[in-house]
Parts: sequence; C-alpha cells; structure tokens
Amino acid sequence: MPMPHRVQMQVIKRRLVGTEGSERVRVLSGILAELPDYKNGPYADIRKWVLAEIEATRTRSRVLHRDSIAVRREGAAQVALVGPPNAGKSSLLHALSHIQIKIGNYAFTTLRPVPALTRIGGVLVQLVEIPGLIEGAAVDRGGGRALLGVLRGADAIVYCHDVNASPQGLRAVRAEVAAAGITLPALVAATKLDDAAPGALESLRSAVPDLPIAGVSVLDDDSLETLKEAIWGLTGLMRVFLRHGGETAAEPLALPECATVLEVAAAIHNDLVVAFRAARVWGPSARFPGQQVGRDHRLRDGDTVEVLAG
Repeated sequence: MPMPHRVQMQVIKRRLVGTEGSERVRVLSGILAELPDYKNGPYADIRKWVLAEIEATRTRSRVLHRDSIAVRREGAAQVALVGPPNAGKSSLLHALSHIQIKIGNYAFTTLRPVPALTRIGGVLVQLVEIPGLIEGAAVDRGGGRALLGVLRGADAIVYCHDVNASPQGLRAVRAEVAAAGITLPALVAATKLDDAAPGALESLRSAVPDLPIAGVSVLDDDSLETLKEAIWGLTGLMRVFLRHGGETAAEPLALPECATVLEVAAAIHNDLVVAFRAARVWGPSARFPGQQVGRDHRLRDGDTVEVLAG
C-alpha cells in the first residue's frame, strides 16, 4: 500500500533538494519507477508532475545562461541578504556564520553572491549575500539580472538597511525585486543598531510599515540571536526533535509547518510509515508531556516525537 500522496510528494521534494541537470533527471527517473502506475487520482497527478519536472530540467540544461550565477543550495532553507550597497550585509553575514568575508566601509565590497551556513536552533540554514542592487537591476543594470536570478531561487529575503540611512535606498531595492516578479517572505534587518541615532529605528518602522523590522548590531549577540529566530520564521519550517530509547537527538529534523506525526515517520524511513502504530509527543503541541497521539496529529516548532512501531 503506497504512503499518503501528500507525504509522498514531500518525500520527493526532499530528495530533489540540491540536484540539477543530469543528476536531477536521474533522481526523478528513479522516483518515477517507484511510483504506482495509477491512471487517475492523486498518484497520477504526482506522475504527471515528475514527468513535467524531467522535461523542464532537460530544457534548462539545453539553455546557455550567459549571465547566470549559480549558488548551490545547502541546508534546510536558503535565505538571501539583499540591500543597497554598503548596507552592512557582509558584516552581518560574517557575524551570523563566522566565515571570513571581505568587509570594507565602501560600496560594492562584494561583487558576487557569497553563501554561508548558520545554525538556527540546531538546523543549518544557508544565507546568501547578494551584492548591492542598484536602480535598474531588473533591466540588467550593474549585472542585476543574474543577481536577481539567484534571489529568485531563494526561500526568503532579509532586506539589510543601515538604520541611519534614508529609506529611499531600501525602497529602490524593493522596487527592483518587485519589477523582477519576485515575491518571497521577507523582513528588514536594520543594521548598525549600535550606532543608531535617537529615534532612527522607530522612523524606519514608520517608513516601512508592511514588513517586520529587526534591529541588529554585529556587536550584540542577543540581537543576532533574535534576528536568527526571525529568519527561521520566514522559512515556513519547524524543528522537530526525535526521541528513541529514552534519548533525544541533539539535532532536530526540519519539516514544513504543521507537519503530521506520519510525516515525521516518513522522514525517518519509509518503512516506518507502514509499521506506524502511534507516537508520543512532548512540547508545544502536546496537552501533557509524553501524550500518545495518532498519525494525523499536527506538530509545532520545538516538539519532540517518539514514533512507536509494531
């Protein structure tokens, strides 16, 4: 008996993360061979989706993108740091990830996207610094088309903006992103908060009322941790810890928000979906510690789950 089609689709998408070209076609072809050969219903729709993905991947492989810039995805999600030149993106990326980055107090220090991994609540998330976008980026001014292409593949955006600067630069960057047809979950990181003028953060909030704004200083660990949690909220994921034999794993699984216990079982191993009997849950979604639940119980960020099979 095949697993529920929604779970199957999530498993397929996880298997495709980080694949492209011939490798993606190979994985998709293997998935196609494993799917039930139903002519109608949800599994027939999944087969059509897989076939369409194979064709789309082959088409992308045949096209030469002269101005393309590739950033290989890593981690559970990819979040782009975007902003005008000299908005503090490099300093912020360095503080969040501790990688060595060229940092300068002048515009266009970074000329190509810079990826780095940070750990948020035990889960690795990829941050990608996009070089400073300028007006006209959507029509390729300053090589903007390739940079926006990288942004298009991200899961969320953190707009970086010097808290003391005029909001006009931020508005210009957002206008270019909108002109490129990119709509992603987003927030504003108001950088250089340690040097903020009186009332600067409140003024920025008034100028940009439609996005959450997190004030941050690379010199303040608490503000960096607060920003990381805000970034996690953009990913649409939740952290679920696994318990087995009385021990809880140190690193959690990253799953879509409101995932079920059965989806946790599928993420561990396909055989657990068939053998699933019940689960015990500790955390925000449990009425009491160790509550026994069924396969359709929806989890929340920070839950701990022990799958009972047999």
